[in-house]
Amino acid sequence: MLNVISELFETGRIVSLEAKQTVFQTGDHVRLMYLVTEGEIDLVRFTKGGTQMILARVHPGKVLAEASAYSNHYHCDGVTNSWSRVRSLPVSEFRERLHGSPDAAQTWATLLARELQKARMQSEIRSLKTVAERLDAWLGESNNLPPKGQIQDLARFLSVSREALYRELARRRS
Repeated sequence: MLNVISELFETGRIVSLEAKQTVFQTGDHVRLMYLVTEGEIDLVRFTKGGTQMILARVHPGKVLAEASAYSNHYHCDGVTNSWSRVRSLPVSEFRERLHGSPDAAQTWATLLARELQKARMQSEIRSLKTVAERLDAWLGESNNLPPKGQIQDLARFLSVSREALYRELARRRS
């Protein structure tokens, strides 16, 4: 299914990115669409208090900030989590190719619907009051705890402090 979307980027410009490199920032004008081909890129927002929230982690084969195809400006930052490579395509060309292919348009609509469902679940998890409730809900979605060294990413995803998550995990091990 994703191959249909990946094919839209076949002639896209290949861009290599270093770890922690910013691809775009909140408020930037949307000029390009990106397909992640290697590495991981986080979609990040900062709360008024300065806390970083990971909205999504985009893996190879997925379009980065897919909702930006229909927006004038980015609503979050795109920051590489590791060395990454993307294919970029002008947004106007992306839309033209997408609308010129019924298969691609149908696949795109399905992908957007799934991303909306994921976003709603994430919002529901973040609305829970305690770290334990958030962690239980996240694990209940068939997720596994990340390896050591990546727990802080889960804390950002759950919108809890790293320390609070470590305390909850320690409590569960006892």
